[in-house]
Amino acid sequence: MSANEQADVVVVGLGPGGEYVAGTLAEAGLDVVGVEAELVGGECPYWGCVPSKTMIRAGNLLAEAGRVPALAGEAVVTPDWGRVAGRIRDEATDDWNDKVAADRLAAKGGRLVRGRGCLSGPRRVAVGDRAIEARRGVVLATGTRPRIPPVPGLEGTPYWTNRDAMAAKELPESMIVLGGGAIGVEVAQAFARFKCAVTVIEGQGRLLSQEESEAGELATEVLRADGVTVLTGARARRISHDGTEFTVRVEGDGEPLRAERLLVATGRHADLSALAVDTVGLDPMAGAVHTDGQMRAGEGLWAVGDITGRGAFTHVSMYQAQIAVRDILGQPGPDADYRALPRVTFTDPEIGAVGLTERQARERGLRIRTSVVPVALSTRGWIHGPGNEGFIKLVEDADRGVLIGATSAGPAGGEVLYGLNVAVHAEIPVDRLQHMIYTYPTFHRTVEAALGALR
Repeated sequence: MSANEQADVVVVGLGPGGEYVAGTLAEAGLDVVGVEAELVGGECPYWGCVPSKTMIRAGNLLAEAGRVPALAGEAVVTPDWGRVAGRIRDEATDDWNDKVAADRLAAKGGRLVRGRGCLSGPRRVAVGDRAIEARRGVVLATGTRPRIPPVPGLEGTPYWTNRDAMAAKELPESMIVLGGGAIGVEVAQAFARFKCAVTVIEGQGRLLSQEESEAGELATEVLRADGVTVLTGARARRISHDGTEFTVRVEGDGEPLRAERLLVATGRHADLSALAVDTVGLDPMAGAVHTDGQMRAGEGLWAVGDITGRGAFTHVSMYQAQIAVRDILGQPGPDADYRALPRVTFTDPEIGAVGLTERQARERGLRIRTSVVPVALSTRGWIHGPGNEGFIKLVEDADRGVLIGATSAGPAGGEVLYGLNVAVHAEIPVDRLQHMIYTYPTFHRTVEAALGALR
């Protein structure tokens, strides 16, 4: 490439959304340059969704084996983290090699530039000493990175982020997790099931603080059942590392906590200043790139994925990417609609949710009706037996008679969520949902009971 090159579109960041945009536009015949500083495919396949669910699947198998004596006989299992680490390394991530993804982009006609890209003006991207002009425009898809809290003593210690946890060849004997969101609780439970002594410290009053209170209570219950120590309403005030173990002093007068490893899972953030968004008139100190319904962030500028602040989810990134592609190609299509945004925390049981929580609905001044029905009260829940913890919670806009939020927690919580997602998205009247035929005996029959319990 020359120092001043041109392309139709430049995509900065090739995570799931960015890779989709670059590949699809290239297949459509546009001259596309994709810029990536790390691995083509981004966080999800190498350090997020795929490796984490691989280890969660393994941990769940151990838990299921432990439930055999209650229902089927005797079972003895010996946890082996080496098998999990090997599957992540060899099958899931190709040992963190993106050749397959890079070749896939090239096969579609896209050109890959490795390096850290930033804006240098309207429709202009700089990658080191290279300058690329985009005739149609630029797509920003650089995602987020871990938010490291300013706890005294933390900086300079060998703390882990999610990337280190996913790449662990050996399991530590003990670990402290800062943060009780989805990443924190998923890793905590998986590691605990492989006999790592885990303590979770969450500053809010409950785990999964962005979800329904019942979800946080359930997560606490099942983590403690797996031997995890859960501290909520607690904040680390000082951290140190002596070369062997971490010491975390928590606010209050309690004894300091000690562990071999410390995982920081206190959220993620976008670094807009590193993208030089000020060169196109955007605020570099903003928490996200704001877009319209067609993912436009400015003239000749689009943004997709975590950087838009609509949730750090691969499915949101892909949804937005499809919209941006249509707009760039001049094809008609609806604006982005986040009313029915689904998400799943892949603990055991899974905790799926869509739309508004009860608290969010009340904060908007809506008149609502709610219900909560335990999965264990359903026939399928009873048949399932051990491991049947969970519930269905519904939030109805009482004035319109439609669901605006729902939580599906249970052995198949993420899968049961689908029907609730459709109901919220399509605004299907509750009285119509109440007269559906619900398959017996399935977990989703609990939805029927929850509809009848709306008050």
